[in-house]
Amino acid sequence: MQFRNLLGKFIRMTAAPAECARARNELLTIEAPRVEDGAAIWRIARNSKVLDLNSSYSYLLWCRDFAATSVVARDEHGEPIAFVTGYVRPERPQTLVVWQVAVDDAHRGEGLAARLLDALTERVAAGQGLRSVETTITPDNTASNRLFTSYAQRHDVAVEREVLFDGDLFPEDAHLPEVLYRIGPFGA
Repeated sequence: MQFRNLLGKFIRMTAAPAECARARNELLTIEAPRVEDGAAIWRIARNSKVLDLNSSYSYLLWCRDFAATSVVARDEHGEPIAFVTGYVRPERPQTLVVWQVAVDDAHRGEGLAARLLDALTERVAAGQGLRSVETTITPDNTASNRLFTSYAQRHDVAVEREVLFDGDLFPEDAHLPEVLYRIGPFGA
């Protein structure tokens, strides 16, 4: 552990920013979240300033009940720095719904969200099969649009888009529509 800390400090002092990001990514671990990660995941979601923030309690439940369909990235100290939460649709057991994706400010722009999404779908596919991925994105969320469009391109599958929930269905006055992205089929 001490060697990793020294290595990280050395890399930060001597390397260019792109090299630092690459070295940091190599020290990351990606795994299922644990209940004790709930608070950190809630903070990452809150600090994103783009996600609909759920209650802190819901993130604890998510880490307990949906850990098999979610992932967290940990830094060299074991602290969560990014996450993807998801669940399997009960009526479509080979469809993974990605609920939220967020990366801590200090780690954005390193391709971490894409790595997490790939790791999660690979794990779900291995465990129970995977025919499609679904998510919803508001029209103004350019980063998520790019993430899921590039995901489909990397995996050579189609993306279908349609409005799932019109903005007027939400209790807030100014909620944009949620557009359903249906990605797949995989293994066709």
